[in-house]
Amino acid sequence: MSPDDERWTVYDIATGEPARVNSVPQTGLDMEVADDLVDLLTLLARQKNESAGH
Repeated sequence: MSPDDERWTVYDIATGEPARVNSVPQTGLDMEVADDLVDLLTLLARQKNESAGH
């Protein structure tokens, strides 16, 4: 995540573009919301990678 013109943007590290949730770019977020979203997306990515390895 990084600051943007409005507030904070959460980025997809694979694409470098703003992350999308239900096709909505995650921009202009409060810092706490953006931080929580980063934690959630990181957890989901780890779970996906772990299940793909089994």
